[in-house]
Amino acid sequence: MPIVIAHRGASGYRPEHTLAAYELGARQGADYIEPDLVCTRDGELVARHENEISGTTDVAAHPEFADRRTEKEIDGKRYEGWFTEDFTLAELKTLRARERLPDVRPGNTAHDGEYEIPTFAEVIELAERLGVGIYPETKHPAHHRALGLALEPRLVAALRGTRVPVFIQSFDPASLRELAGELDAPLVQLVSSGAVDVEAIAAYAQALGPAKQLVDAALVDGAHGAGLEVHAYTFRREPQFVLDGVPDLESELRSFFAMGVDGVFTDHPDVAVRARSA
Repeated sequence: MPIVIAHRGASGYRPEHTLAAYELGARQGADYIEPDLVCTRDGELVARHENEISGTTDVAAHPEFADRRTEKEIDGKRYEGWFTEDFTLAELKTLRARERLPDVRPGNTAHDGEYEIPTFAEVIELAERLGVGIYPETKHPAHHRALGLALEPRLVAALRGTRVPVFIQSFDPASLRELAGELDAPLVQLVSSGAVDVEAIAAYAQALGPAKQLVDAALVDGAHGAGLEVHAYTFRREPQFVLDGVPDLESELRSFFAMGVDGVFTDHPDVAVRARSA
């Protein structure tokens, strides 16, 4: 049966990467919850989609951190704002999460200010308590490594003794190759665009995580032939995120399940669980 991955938690219903979003995703029937991992100045892994946090926290409203605003080049792109690696964990814990897409999900803004930034350790503890798997992603691993805050050894240490199923994902093949010798967990190569060389990916990973726009029956069959599972992303209920010509999210998900994908990343796990059982 295909797995349902709560993308940043049930982020269609709660601000992303909060314990509340992860817990709701699990209670909606997701098999895995998905924390993206970045690092603090004092070496702690925390769950944020990006290390730049102006869009997902109230950091701009904290005058004590005004002087931390800066510009950085990360993986070839320029970013301006506040970055987790410039804060200690204790400082980040004074911030509160807010909805990243307020124009798209105005209902989620009712929860702005309610939740902390969770540590990876807190996400693991939640998953163990709720009996779901975890599906962490290493975010900007080369950037963190250059700062002396490598994500991979911290991830390995955090997962040591974990009692729940785990997949580990990254867009960075070097990060996955480093982890391959350290963990038994299956590794997932994320792909956002371009041609997909499934044979090359199968040399170091156990699954392919393609953007859903790349997925067709030929890719699924080719990946399966190379021994890779296919976990497609990202499925969202709002009409602007559903593929053209498809009436709604549930219909979209059913078509991907019929194509043979082995998992889906979704902001709306309840819809995916329903589509899977149809």
